[in-house]
Amino acid sequence: MTQWHYHTPSGSNGSTAEENLSELVENGTLKADTFVWKSGMTEWQPAGKVLPQLFPVSASPPPPPIPAMAGKRSHEIDFAILGESMQMVEIELDPNETVIAEAGSMNYMEEGISFETKMGDGSTPDSGFMGKLMQVGKRALTGESLFMTHFTNRGAGKKAVAFAAPYPGTIIPVDLSQLGGELLCQRDAFLCAAMGTQVGIALNKKIGAGFFGGEGFILQRLNGDGMAFLHAGGFVIRKELKGEKLLVDTGCLVAFTNQINYSIERAGNLKSMVFGGEGLFLATLQGHGTVWLQSLPFGRMAARIVGAGGGRQEQGGVIGGLSGIFSE
Repeated sequence: MTQWHYHTPSGSNGSTAEENLSELVENGTLKADTFVWKSGMTEWQPAGKVLPQLFPVSASPPPPPIPAMAGKRSHEIDFAILGESMQMVEIELDPNETVIAEAGSMNYMEEGISFETKMGDGSTPDSGFMGKLMQVGKRALTGESLFMTHFTNRGAGKKAVAFAAPYPGTIIPVDLSQLGGELLCQRDAFLCAAMGTQVGIALNKKIGAGFFGGEGFILQRLNGDGMAFLHAGGFVIRKELKGEKLLVDTGCLVAFTNQINYSIERAGNLKSMVFGGEGLFLATLQGHGTVWLQSLPFGRMAARIVGAGGGRQEQGGVIGGLSGIFSE
Protein backbone atom coordinates (compact mmCIF):
# COMPACT_ATOMS: atom_id res chain seq x y z
CA MET A 1 0.00 0.00 0.00
CA THR A 2 1.57 3.28 -1.15
CA GLN A 3 1.63 6.01 1.51
CA TRP A 4 1.64 9.66 0.39
CA HIS A 5 2.75 12.59 2.53
CA TYR A 6 1.50 16.14 1.88
CA HIS A 7 2.36 19.65 3.03
CA THR A 8 -0.23 22.43 2.59
CA PRO A 9 0.60 26.13 1.99
CA SER A 10 -0.86 26.94 5.43
CA GLY A 11 1.88 24.82 7.03
CA SER A 12 -0.06 21.69 8.02
CA ASN A 13 1.30 18.20 7.29
CA GLY A 14 -0.41 14.86 6.80
CA SER A 15 -0.20 11.43 5.22
CA THR A 16 -2.72 9.08 3.65
CA ALA A 17 -3.02 5.93 1.60
CA GLU A 18 -3.09 6.36 -2.18
CA GLU A 19 -6.72 5.23 -2.44
CA ASN A 20 -7.78 8.13 -0.19
CA LEU A 21 -6.19 10.88 -2.31
CA SER A 22 -9.32 11.55 -4.38
CA GLU A 23 -11.33 12.12 -1.21
CA LEU A 24 -8.80 14.71 -0.01
CA VAL A 25 -9.09 16.47 -3.36
CA GLU A 26 -12.89 16.58 -3.10
CA ASN A 27 -12.92 18.13 0.38
CA GLY A 28 -10.27 20.70 -0.56
CA THR A 29 -7.46 19.41 1.63
CA LEU A 30 -5.31 18.37 -1.33
CA LYS A 31 -4.93 20.89 -4.15
CA ALA A 32 -2.83 21.07 -7.31
CA ASP A 33 -0.27 23.31 -5.58
CA THR A 34 -0.04 21.14 -2.45
CA PHE A 35 3.43 19.58 -2.16
CA VAL A 36 3.44 15.77 -1.89
CA TRP A 37 6.06 13.06 -1.45
CA LYS A 38 6.24 9.25 -1.34
CA SER A 39 9.00 6.75 -0.90
CA GLY A 40 11.23 6.70 -3.97
CA MET A 41 10.87 10.40 -4.84
CA THR A 42 14.00 12.54 -4.54
CA GLU A 43 12.14 15.71 -3.51
CA TRP A 44 8.68 17.17 -2.74
CA GLN A 45 6.62 17.97 -5.86
CA PRO A 46 3.28 19.76 -6.48
CA ALA A 47 0.40 17.27 -6.50
CA GLY A 48 -0.81 18.59 -9.85
CA LYS A 49 2.52 17.55 -11.43
CA VAL A 50 2.93 14.06 -10.02
CA LEU A 51 -0.79 13.18 -9.75
CA PRO A 52 -2.32 14.83 -12.82
CA GLN A 53 -5.16 12.28 -12.95
CA LEU A 54 -6.60 13.82 -9.78
CA PHE A 55 -6.73 17.32 -11.26
CA PRO A 56 -8.35 17.20 -14.72
CA VAL A 57 -8.07 20.42 -16.70
CA SER A 58 -11.43 22.22 -16.69
CA ALA A 59 -12.72 23.96 -19.79
CA SER A 60 -13.86 26.87 -17.65
CA PRO A 61 -11.78 27.14 -14.47
CA PRO A 62 -13.40 28.92 -11.51
CA PRO A 63 -12.57 32.60 -11.22
CA PRO A 64 -9.96 33.64 -8.65
CA PRO A 65 -11.11 35.31 -5.44
CA ILE A 66 -11.97 38.97 -5.77
CA PRO A 67 -9.03 40.92 -4.33
CA ALA A 68 -9.77 42.92 -1.19
CA MET A 69 -9.78 46.69 -1.38
CA ALA A 70 -6.59 48.37 -0.21
CA GLY A 71 -6.61 48.63 3.57
CA LYS A 72 -9.93 46.78 3.89
CA ARG A 73 -9.93 43.76 6.19
CA SER A 74 -13.53 42.52 5.89
CA HIS A 75 -14.75 40.39 3.00
CA GLU A 76 -17.00 42.05 0.41
CA ILE A 77 -20.42 40.37 0.40
CA ASP A 78 -23.66 40.91 -1.50
CA PHE A 79 -26.99 40.45 0.24
CA ALA A 80 -30.76 40.66 -0.06
CA ILE A 81 -33.33 41.09 2.73
CA LEU A 82 -36.27 38.73 2.18
CA GLY A 83 -39.74 38.99 3.73
CA GLU A 84 -41.68 41.72 5.50
CA SER A 85 -42.50 41.16 9.18
CA MET A 86 -40.55 37.89 9.55
CA GLN A 87 -37.40 38.61 7.63
CA MET A 88 -34.32 36.68 6.65
CA VAL A 89 -31.13 37.75 4.91
CA GLU A 90 -29.66 35.89 1.94
CA ILE A 91 -25.92 36.49 1.50
CA GLU A 92 -24.18 35.82 -1.80
CA LEU A 93 -20.55 34.75 -1.49
CA ASP A 94 -17.89 34.76 -4.18
CA PRO A 95 -15.36 31.87 -4.15
CA ASN A 96 -13.38 31.78 -0.87
CA GLU A 97 -15.49 34.50 0.75
CA THR A 98 -16.69 33.85 4.31
CA VAL A 99 -19.52 35.07 6.51
CA ILE A 100 -19.63 34.52 10.29
CA ALA A 101 -22.89 33.92 12.16
CA GLU A 102 -24.35 33.05 15.54
CA ALA A 103 -24.66 29.30 16.02
CA GLY A 104 -28.05 28.00 14.92
CA SER A 105 -29.05 31.02 12.79
CA MET A 106 -28.50 29.43 9.35
CA ASN A 107 -31.70 28.87 7.36
CA TYR A 108 -30.39 27.31 4.13
CA MET A 109 -27.26 27.21 1.98
CA GLU A 110 -26.43 26.17 -1.55
CA GLU A 111 -24.14 23.31 -2.52
CA GLY A 112 -20.51 24.39 -2.51
CA ILE A 113 -20.65 26.24 0.81
CA SER A 114 -18.89 24.60 3.72
CA PHE A 115 -19.28 25.55 7.35
CA GLU A 116 -17.09 25.15 10.39
CA THR A 117 -17.66 25.97 14.04
CA LYS A 118 -14.80 27.89 15.59
CA MET A 119 -13.92 29.69 18.78
CA GLY A 120 -14.32 33.42 18.19
CA ASP A 121 -15.05 35.45 15.08
CA GLY A 122 -11.83 34.70 13.18
CA SER A 123 -10.85 38.38 12.92
CA THR A 124 -7.50 37.66 14.59
CA PRO A 125 -6.36 34.26 13.22
CA ASP A 126 -2.85 34.65 14.65
CA SER A 127 -4.00 35.34 18.22
CA GLY A 128 -3.08 31.85 19.41
CA PHE A 129 -4.90 29.63 21.90
CA MET A 130 -4.95 32.16 24.75
CA GLY A 131 -6.28 34.89 22.47
CA LYS A 132 -9.10 32.63 21.31
CA LEU A 133 -9.80 31.67 24.92
CA MET A 134 -10.19 35.35 25.78
CA GLN A 135 -12.67 35.78 22.92
CA VAL A 136 -14.68 32.81 24.18
CA GLY A 137 -14.67 34.27 27.69
CA LYS A 138 -16.04 37.57 26.41
CA ARG A 139 -18.83 35.81 24.52
CA ALA A 140 -19.71 33.85 27.65
CA LEU A 141 -20.27 37.16 29.46
CA THR A 142 -22.87 38.20 26.86
CA GLY A 143 -24.81 34.96 27.34
CA GLU A 144 -24.26 33.91 23.70
CA SER A 145 -22.87 30.60 22.43
CA LEU A 146 -19.15 30.13 23.01
CA PHE A 147 -18.66 29.34 19.33
CA MET A 148 -19.44 31.00 16.01
CA THR A 149 -20.06 29.32 12.66
CA HIS A 150 -17.99 30.29 9.60
CA PHE A 151 -19.62 29.72 6.20
CA THR A 152 -17.20 29.73 3.22
CA ASN A 153 -17.84 29.36 -0.50
CA ARG A 154 -15.57 26.47 -1.57
CA GLY A 155 -17.22 26.04 -4.97
CA ALA A 156 -16.98 27.73 -8.33
CA GLY A 157 -19.10 30.79 -8.94
CA LYS A 158 -21.39 32.64 -6.54
CA LYS A 159 -23.19 30.68 -3.83
CA ALA A 160 -25.88 31.80 -1.37
CA VAL A 161 -26.46 31.18 2.33
CA ALA A 162 -29.39 32.57 4.32
CA PHE A 163 -29.87 33.42 7.99
CA ALA A 164 -32.96 34.10 10.10
CA ALA A 165 -33.48 35.10 13.73
CA PRO A 166 -35.32 32.91 16.29
CA TYR A 167 -38.29 35.29 16.68
CA PRO A 168 -40.30 37.60 14.36
CA GLY A 169 -38.85 40.98 13.53
CA THR A 170 -36.69 43.06 11.21
CA ILE A 171 -33.13 42.51 9.99
CA ILE A 172 -30.97 45.66 9.98
CA PRO A 173 -28.05 45.79 7.51
CA VAL A 174 -25.27 48.12 8.65
CA ASP A 175 -22.08 49.09 6.82
CA LEU A 176 -19.53 49.53 9.60
CA SER A 177 -17.22 51.50 7.29
CA GLN A 178 -19.91 54.21 7.15
CA LEU A 179 -20.31 54.29 10.95
CA GLY A 180 -16.74 54.94 12.03
CA GLY A 181 -15.90 51.24 12.21
CA GLU A 182 -17.74 50.57 15.46
CA LEU A 183 -21.29 49.89 16.64
CA LEU A 184 -22.73 49.07 20.08
CA CYS A 185 -25.81 46.86 20.25
CA GLN A 186 -27.87 44.87 22.71
CA ARG A 187 -26.52 41.44 23.59
CA ASP A 188 -28.81 39.33 21.39
CA ALA A 189 -29.00 41.69 18.38
CA PHE A 190 -26.07 40.33 16.34
CA LEU A 191 -27.07 37.88 13.59
CA CYS A 192 -24.18 37.60 11.10
CA ALA A 193 -21.40 39.64 9.46
CA ALA A 194 -18.69 39.56 6.82
CA MET A 195 -15.49 37.77 7.76
CA GLY A 196 -13.11 40.27 9.34
CA THR A 197 -15.73 41.77 11.67
CA GLN A 198 -14.72 41.62 15.31
CA VAL A 199 -17.51 40.75 17.75
CA GLY A 200 -16.60 41.81 21.28
CA ILE A 201 -18.15 43.31 24.39
CA ALA A 202 -18.53 46.80 25.82
CA LEU A 203 -19.05 47.50 29.51
CA ASN A 204 -21.43 50.20 30.70
CA LYS A 205 -19.25 52.61 32.66
CA LYS A 206 -22.19 53.97 34.64
CA ILE A 207 -23.52 51.80 37.45
CA GLY A 208 -27.08 53.07 36.96
CA ALA A 209 -27.14 52.08 33.31
CA GLY A 210 -25.84 48.66 34.25
CA PHE A 211 -28.42 47.95 36.95
CA PHE A 212 -31.49 49.55 35.40
CA GLY A 213 -30.72 49.81 31.69
CA GLY A 214 -32.46 46.59 30.72
CA GLU A 215 -29.32 45.14 29.07
CA GLY A 216 -27.14 45.08 32.19
CA PHE A 217 -23.48 46.13 32.22
CA ILE A 218 -22.57 44.32 29.00
CA LEU A 219 -23.34 45.31 25.42
CA GLN A 220 -21.99 43.81 22.20
CA ARG A 221 -19.38 45.82 20.28
CA LEU A 222 -18.93 45.28 16.53
CA ASN A 223 -15.70 46.54 14.93
CA GLY A 224 -14.76 46.36 11.28
CA ASP A 225 -15.20 47.88 7.83
CA GLY A 226 -17.69 45.48 6.23
CA MET A 227 -21.36 44.56 6.39
CA ALA A 228 -22.99 43.35 9.61
CA PHE A 229 -26.60 42.33 10.20
CA LEU A 230 -28.63 42.89 13.37
CA HIS A 231 -32.04 41.56 14.31
CA ALA A 232 -34.75 43.49 16.17
CA GLY A 233 -38.33 42.75 17.18
CA GLY A 234 -41.20 44.34 15.28
CA PHE A 235 -40.67 47.55 13.28
CA VAL A 236 -37.31 49.34 13.37
CA ILE A 237 -36.79 53.10 13.25
CA ARG A 238 -33.45 54.85 12.70
CA LYS A 239 -32.88 58.14 14.54
CA GLU A 240 -30.13 60.64 13.71
CA LEU A 241 -29.16 62.66 16.78
CA LYS A 242 -27.44 66.03 16.43
CA GLY A 243 -26.77 66.84 20.04
CA GLU A 244 -30.33 66.46 21.31
CA LYS A 245 -31.46 64.03 24.03
CA LEU A 246 -33.67 61.02 23.31
CA LEU A 247 -35.54 59.14 26.07
CA VAL A 248 -36.26 55.50 25.25
CA ASP A 249 -37.85 52.52 26.96
CA THR A 250 -34.83 50.42 27.94
CA GLY A 251 -36.03 47.36 26.06
CA CYS A 252 -36.62 49.25 22.80
CA LEU A 253 -32.96 50.15 22.27
CA VAL A 254 -31.27 48.00 19.59
CA ALA A 255 -27.99 49.72 18.69
CA PHE A 256 -26.17 53.06 18.61
CA THR A 257 -22.90 54.48 17.30
CA ASN A 258 -20.01 55.15 19.65
CA GLN A 259 -20.50 58.94 19.54
CA ILE A 260 -23.72 58.52 21.57
CA ASN A 261 -23.63 58.79 25.37
CA TYR A 262 -25.85 56.17 27.01
CA SER A 263 -27.24 56.50 30.55
CA ILE A 264 -30.54 56.17 32.46
CA GLU A 265 -32.83 58.53 34.34
CA ARG A 266 -36.00 58.27 36.40
CA ALA A 267 -39.30 57.91 34.54
CA GLY A 268 -40.99 61.07 35.88
CA ASN A 269 -42.32 61.48 39.42
CA LEU A 270 -43.08 58.71 41.90
CA LYS A 271 -46.68 58.30 40.72
CA SER A 272 -45.62 57.95 37.08
CA MET A 273 -42.86 55.53 38.01
CA VAL A 274 -45.17 53.24 39.98
CA PHE A 275 -48.40 53.42 37.98
CA GLY A 276 -47.27 54.57 34.53
CA GLY A 277 -46.49 51.09 33.26
CA GLU A 278 -43.24 52.30 31.61
CA GLY A 279 -40.90 50.95 34.26
CA LEU A 280 -38.95 52.97 36.83
CA PHE A 281 -36.21 54.17 34.49
CA LEU A 282 -35.75 55.25 30.88
CA ALA A 283 -32.64 55.05 28.71
CA THR A 284 -31.11 58.44 27.87
CA LEU A 285 -29.24 58.83 24.58
CA GLN A 286 -27.47 62.06 23.69
CA GLY A 287 -24.79 63.10 21.24
CA HIS A 288 -24.10 63.14 17.52
CA GLY A 289 -24.72 59.80 15.87
CA THR A 290 -27.27 57.15 14.95
CA VAL A 291 -29.67 55.16 17.12
CA TRP A 292 -31.80 52.16 16.11
CA LEU A 293 -35.00 51.39 18.04
CA GLN A 294 -37.40 48.43 17.93
CA SER A 295 -41.16 48.52 18.40
CA LEU A 296 -41.54 45.06 19.96
CA PRO A 297 -38.72 43.93 22.27
CA PHE A 298 -38.59 40.19 22.75
CA GLY A 299 -39.00 40.63 26.52
CA ARG A 300 -42.24 42.52 26.03
CA MET A 301 -43.61 39.90 23.64
CA ALA A 302 -42.62 37.11 26.02
CA ALA A 303 -44.33 38.93 28.92
CA ARG A 304 -47.58 39.11 26.95
CA ILE A 305 -47.41 35.39 26.21
CA VAL A 306 -46.74 34.61 29.86
CA GLY A 307 -49.58 36.94 30.87
CA ALA A 308 -51.98 35.12 28.56
CA GLY A 309 -51.15 31.96 30.46
CA GLY A 310 -52.02 33.47 33.84
CA GLY A 311 -48.72 35.16 34.75
CA ARG A 312 -47.67 38.79 34.40
CA GLN A 313 -44.35 40.50 33.79
CA GLU A 314 -43.78 44.04 32.61
CA GLN A 315 -40.93 45.47 30.52
CA GLY A 316 -38.61 48.10 31.94
CA GLY A 317 -35.27 46.96 33.33
CA VAL A 318 -34.29 44.80 36.25
CA ILE A 319 -36.89 46.08 38.73
CA GLY A 320 -39.37 47.51 36.22
CA GLY A 321 -41.69 44.62 37.05
CA LEU A 322 -42.49 46.23 40.40
CA SER A 323 -44.99 48.49 38.64
CA GLY A 324 -47.02 45.39 37.82
CA ILE A 325 -47.36 44.59 41.51
CA PHE A 326 -48.97 47.96 42.29
CA SER A 327 -51.22 48.05 39.22
CA GLU A 328 -52.89 44.69 39.79
